[in-house]
Amino acid sequence: MAAETFESVAPATGEVLGSFPRSSAADVDRVVAKATAAYDDWRLVPAPERGRILFRFADLLRAHKEELTELMTREMGKVKAEAGGDVQEAIDMSYYMGGEGRRLFGQTTPSELRDKFMMSVRMPVGVVGAITPWNFPIAIPAWKLTPALVCGNTVVLKPAEDTPLLADRFVELLGEAGVPDGVVNVVHGYGEEAGDALVRHPDVPVITFTGSRETGVAVTKAAADLLKHVHLELGGKNAIIVMDDADIDLAVEGIVWSAFGTTGQRCTAASRVIVHRAVYGELQSKLVAAAERLRLGPGWEDGTDVGPLINRAALDKVHSYTEVGKSEGARLLTGGEAAAEAGNGGGGGGFFYRPTVFGDAEPGMRIAQEEIFGPTTALIPVDTFEEAVAAANSVRYGLSSSIFTRDVNRAFRAMRDLQTGITYVNAGTTGAEVHLPFGGTKETGNGHREAGQAALDVFTEWKSIYVDYSGRLQRAQIDNQ
Repeated sequence: MAAETFESVAPATGEVLGSFPRSSAADVDRVVAKATAAYDDWRLVPAPERGRILFRFADLLRAHKEELTELMTREMGKVKAEAGGDVQEAIDMSYYMGGEGRRLFGQTTPSELRDKFMMSVRMPVGVVGAITPWNFPIAIPAWKLTPALVCGNTVVLKPAEDTPLLADRFVELLGEAGVPDGVVNVVHGYGEEAGDALVRHPDVPVITFTGSRETGVAVTKAAADLLKHVHLELGGKNAIIVMDDADIDLAVEGIVWSAFGTTGQRCTAASRVIVHRAVYGELQSKLVAAAERLRLGPGWEDGTDVGPLINRAALDKVHSYTEVGKSEGARLLTGGEAAAEAGNGGGGGGFFYRPTVFGDAEPGMRIAQEEIFGPTTALIPVDTFEEAVAAANSVRYGLSSSIFTRDVNRAFRAMRDLQTGITYVNAGTTGAEVHLPFGGTKETGNGHREAGQAALDVFTEWKSIYVDYSGRLQRAQIDNQ
């Protein structure tokens, strides 16, 4: 076992919540060996039984929802409603993937030859290395582990070092649900140590990673020599378009939820708002007023709208982008500073930052191009629908997009032309449901998707099967002429 340890700290207060092993490459070797041994039997468990285990897991998540919600408000910092939503998403995903135990559909097709049967089936791949972030510490492990498990794979989970307590509780509940020993394993610690060892391990053929673009590139390179299956869910620089015919009050609600929910620490956060000049003044004034009404505080307190950033490094990064925005010539309309009355990082916690809105930004500015991952958004004025779409598409990422309009023709053009994996009409940029694919285009990922049936493609390989019952050799493409 790892000799070194690290601590989990509450971002709202600096309270130490627990001490965890800082896993080494040797620890990774040990748990991968355990997962490899468990795979031999787990892959043979009938898929409906694997699904029933996930149903029991979903029931346990429901029973422990209040406990997990409270723990998340402390370890990650989310406000109560959002933390509960995080847990609910894991519940929904577990029920959905439990149902796949009786589906896992393949295909049957007619043969071109007589007395021959053909079908395709999904086969598990082996040990899955799952590297998860801190911002959705229950939902994202469920996105990755439940499809991996129902398909017959075993898992080594490397959670973010900021939320190890939640990860341990997640895995404990899987065990209570009936997942056998060794099927799901945890290594804690840092990406450059435990994470890198997991990615490079020769007995881990699948890597699923959610995190930054830069780390995603490093994961891809490290996995390339062994031609591993790699699934990446990376950054976003998501835009909400507000047209001149939009319901402005509804748009402001959507922007506030998308830009400042989870303190902006979401890959789907709306850090750009592209606004038609005809309504720019009205939207700006209403948005600033709404942002200034938001109450900062610990996530567990009733009435808190915005919790803390995850740590000091995040606070410093967000503030550095405030300085970048001002230096680029954007107008700081509100926020732009740490919230001193909420602690300002004193005593090792209290990493609060005021919701920040920039005005008169241009599409090429860094604050309009780079992922900030904090409660900051920038208003970009435009004159036409075409200009709005071009601005929305002008970034390297392509995760989520949104348009507020009453014009059905504009809405359908936006659905067609916005270069993102997700598009919302008259809603914000966040709020995915588990039965549709989740993921993005361009540098947001590498083409795979989470959630829905698309998630199964990450954790299975197709096998085509031919059964010839003619009693003689039949040669496809030759004997059928």
